[in-house]
Amino acid sequence: MINVKNLTKRYVNINAVDNISFNVEENETVGLLGPNGAGKTTTMRILTCFMPATAGSATVAGYDVFNDSLNVRQQIGYLPENVPLYLDMRVNEYLMFRAKLKNIPRRERKKRIDYCLDITGIKDVQNQITGTLSKGYRQRVGLADTLIHDPKILILDEPTIGLDPNQIMLIRQVIKDLGQKHTVLLSTHILPEVEMVCDRIMIIDKGKIVAMDTPANLMKQLKTGLNVVLEIKGDGEKIKNSLSGIDGVRSVTWKEKGDANEFYVEGSGEGDIREAVFKCIVKDNYILREMKRHTITLEEIFHQITTKETEEVSDDNA
Repeated sequence: MINVKNLTKRYVNINAVDNISFNVEENETVGLLGPNGAGKTTTMRILTCFMPATAGSATVAGYDVFNDSLNVRQQIGYLPENVPLYLDMRVNEYLMFRAKLKNIPRRERKKRIDYCLDITGIKDVQNQITGTLSKGYRQRVGLADTLIHDPKILILDEPTIGLDPNQIMLIRQVIKDLGQKHTVLLSTHILPEVEMVCDRIMIIDKGKIVAMDTPANLMKQLKTGLNVVLEIKGDGEKIKNSLSGIDGVRSVTWKEKGDANEFYVEGSGEGDIREAVFKCIVKDNYILREMKRHTITLEEIFHQITTKETEEVSDDNA
């Protein structure tokens, strides 16, 4: 549904988007993940025909974003980071106005508006002046507008920004449900967000895509053996030395935790080190309070990938 090839956006001497290529398949939810300033919003503005690229090509639903922008806009629902609304209109009036602009047939308008009010959780404020709403409610009105014409593709730029925790959970579930019948490209710098709602993630840093896969496959690509967190009573230094001598253990770090010690044991490969760790603790008569498996997080994936990218650039310039 979305095909991007060698896309570049240059501002004077800065490449905001640097020769990126990717595809988003039908009914797939893909997260564009990166820190602020990484190039996420610029990429989305190009795909939604708000901004021209310097080089490269892109098609959305088979239409070229540079030569066929009107058809592209008919296929997409775009939620920008800062939602533009008419603040003097009531919510239902605004959505009716937008439905007319998007050429929704008269007989279908009320049904579509009711659907969008319901799915975004704003039925209770539909008669309220938009300008009196909180930022979170305005964000949801913007999402309702995005859905009003039932587009094939949703392009959402930081859709949960400004929402409270309950609203964030609601919108994440909405996006997850929408992904069953829409193609969704979602940008965010909030790592748990892509993990919860996306089928695949693209990590973008300094305008370049540095990784693209499912979260599970990204974990496999990194050097991450099975790691465990332990709470053990005893002499911390002695316990650390004992654990460090176990085959398959790459490193051990520890800190005092009340009357016990907390250890982070990193495995060196694919094998499960938990049985060996347990036997070591029993053999040395230490008191094990807790053992739990530690799964690498998206934060750690992002850190490892972007750090690796920086190190490689430094090596090339050395």
